[in-house]
Amino acid sequence: MAIRPVWTLFHVAAMVLGLVLLVRAQQPVWLEQAGKSVWRKARGWVGMGGKGAPLLLGTVWALLPCGLLYSALLVAAMSAQALDGAIVMALFAAGTSVSMMAGPWLWLRLRSSGSGQWGVRLAGLALATSSAWAIWMGLFHNTAPWCVSG
Repeated sequence: MAIRPVWTLFHVAAMVLGLVLLVRAQQPVWLEQAGKSVWRKARGWVGMGGKGAPLLLGTVWALLPCGLLYSALLVAAMSAQALDGAIVMALFAAGTSVSMMAGPWLWLRLRSSGSGQWGVRLAGLALATSSAWAIWMGLFHNTAPWCVSG
């Protein structure tokens, strides 16, 4: 119950950011500077003149919590045999790889067709839509009964 306002405000902030991306077709300056700062630090941490920075950031990104991944791991862990669990994870990887390859491919195509504004607008639309949906589900549907006071 105590975290619900924080959760809602987080999604409101994400929705506002999505709308800014959609309307302005560019990241806010503070967000752009934060991203550049992270990239500079990653290049400084990794040897070889910063060439290992993508590997470092990709590894850190892979360690971030992902609800979909953890739910697939739970399904795999509940399977009767190890081979069944491996099949579950292989199917999850196959399904995920489609979006993981299609997303960057689409981003590069939209970016190469001009200044990249349509890619930023599309990302903003996706962020605003998913955040609005999360707010709607959290406020008007009983999706998390442990957060609702009795």
